[in-house]
Amino acid sequence: MINNVILRRVCNIFDFNNDKVCSIFELGQCQISAEQLTQIFIEKNDPTYKELLDVELAAFLNGLIEDQRGPSDGPKRDAEDSLNNNAIFNKLKIALSLKADEVLAILELGKITLSKYELSAFFRNVNHKNYKECSDDVLSAFLSGLKIKHEQ
Repeated sequence: MINNVILRRVCNIFDFNNDKVCSIFELGQCQISAEQLTQIFIEKNDPTYKELLDVELAAFLNGLIEDQRGPSDGPKRDAEDSLNNNAIFNKLKIALSLKADEVLAILELGKITLSKYELSAFFRNVNHKNYKECSDDVLSAFLSGLKIKHEQ
């Protein structure tokens, strides 16, 4: 999925205003101005569109984890230079303190049914023999289900 779309959907799910989004980026050790945020949120065909880099989305998700769960005891985590759907999915799961059953229920709201085994494959180490890449469809269904759950 496109990083800008993921950020837009997450902010929409939690009804974050621009100030809140900027403060979450700061928690993730990334400075994004209100003007840059506007450029990130506009449609891709606009000439002022700014593509959100993986490291910036990782910083936002790390900041979201801190915002939702509080600061960790150890040093702040550096944002990853590259992200895939598995890492994004995992960071959202951590930020929201979701257990496997809760994730499966959210996915069902998003019209995808998985077993616990299939779900756990997304969160395994990339070198594990049972690791599975998370598709755009699964991540999108999770975000859709999260939106529905949050509105209930």
